[in-house]
Amino acid sequence: MSQHAPRAPSPARALKTAITGRVVALFNDRARGEAPVVRRTDGLFGPGSVAWRVHGDVTSMMIGGVSSLLLQMLHPAVLAGVWDHSGFRTDMRGRLRRTARFIALTTYGGRAEAEAAIARVRHIHGHVRGTLPDGTAYAADDPALLAWVHVTEAVSFLNACRRYAEPEMSLADQDRYFAEMAQVAIALGAAPVPTDQAGAHRLIASYRPHLRADGRSRSVRDVVLNAASADMLTARVQALGNQAAIDLLPDWARRMHGLANPVLGRPLVRAGMLGVAQTLRWAFR
Repeated sequence: MSQHAPRAPSPARALKTAITGRVVALFNDRARGEAPVVRRTDGLFGPGSVAWRVHGDVTSMMIGGVSSLLLQMLHPAVLAGVWDHSGFRTDMRGRLRRTARFIALTTYGGRAEAEAAIARVRHIHGHVRGTLPDGTAYAADDPALLAWVHVTEAVSFLNACRRYAEPEMSLADQDRYFAEMAQVAIALGAAPVPTDQAGAHRLIASYRPHLRADGRSRSVRDVVLNAASADMLTARVQALGNQAAIDLLPDWARRMHGLANPVLGRPLVRAGMLGVAQTLRWAFR
């Protein structure tokens, strides 16, 4: 009986495998045995939630994640917590991976998985204490600091989703997203927590007098935007994604960071990222 050599995968399948492999590696630490979170219907949300839609688009989540970090670092106490107690400056990819995994577990995991992830983060926050350069004490479990981190993430993720995945999302669904995400924020100890989009924007406005840009925020900004990439292709996509994240920032935040967003370049950035988004959706389909 003759034997046939196994058929080589088609170029399209090989490309899909390569793309999905790189993305999965970005969000899961294979050295620690992490695998993608399995979607379950017994979690905090479910297939009919807006959170499943928003958090399920890889491109907009990457853009929104970088944009939210740039916003968060403008708060001196949040910046100090990262500066004093985190390996962010030497392991930015690890920090982003852990944040992404927390979002995946609380969005798609079972209720027990989500609650365990929240408990772990609360335990870590309980040990993060310090003093700002001006002598002001800070604590990572301060409800107001947690609220700032929460609202900047939620606004950034939703805005990125609306720009690169669901531009026609209804106002009702946009509000529902904030109401859904409030569950996680409250469980983490954040307060006040907005439950609709108008409340989220009012909360961000209330923090603006407390925000600062200085040498440390510029240092973290540069770490976020200049992280090393594994290869030239990844570097190009990352550079485009970073520009898209800058484009997503409010004008006042860009000015504080000293970041340019040329009007003539915006259509090219947005078109380029839409192309990346379509490629990733094809690869994961």
